[in-house]
Amino acid sequence: MNACTRRRNLLRGTLLATGGALGLWLAGATGTAQAADKPTRFRTTTWEELVPKNWDPTKLFRGRNLDRIPEGDERELALMQEMREFWDNAPTRAELNGANVRLPGYVVPIEFSGSDLKEFLLVPYFGACIHSPPPPANQIVHVVLKKPKRLLSMEAIWASGTLGTNRQGSQWGMSGYSMEGLQVEPYTAPGR
Repeated sequence: MNACTRRRNLLRGTLLATGGALGLWLAGATGTAQAADKPTRFRTTTWEELVPKNWDPTKLFRGRNLDRIPEGDERELALMQEMREFWDNAPTRAELNGANVRLPGYVVPIEFSGSDLKEFLLVPYFGACIHSPPPPANQIVHVVLKKPKRLLSMEAIWASGTLGTNRQGSQWGMSGYSMEGLQVEPYTAPGR
């Protein structure tokens, strides 16, 4: 499979993932976790909740015949650039700023402290940000851990902390949210 075919397949897969199921959407149950000095309550949040109701990640592609654009064509590259600009500027929900949330996702390492991870991107589906294109900014959370932890790339976790609406670029993509990570635990399905 050549690079153009991979890029086209990733684009289609990303559109399906973001348009139909923006990752690990879970029922909105309430969870609790312990901070170092006092208990903090975290509300389990879904990836869908991070997207404003009136924003559609597939809007840019409606009415365009993607199958009619030949692979490697300059129109394909222009469309990818247009999509990146649209998704990098994806709106966030201001009312979530300062919310204590618990969110499932996959780890994309950014910064280490020794062999432990200090900062990472939390993303809604396996392979996000590692493959191009990354998800929309409102589907990427930049997590800074209070205490570095040993985590693997693409490990499925629950991250709990205080959510912020801070847009920040990285080599892996533009994040629309930030989180001061108080707790990270292995992912388990709700009810288990």
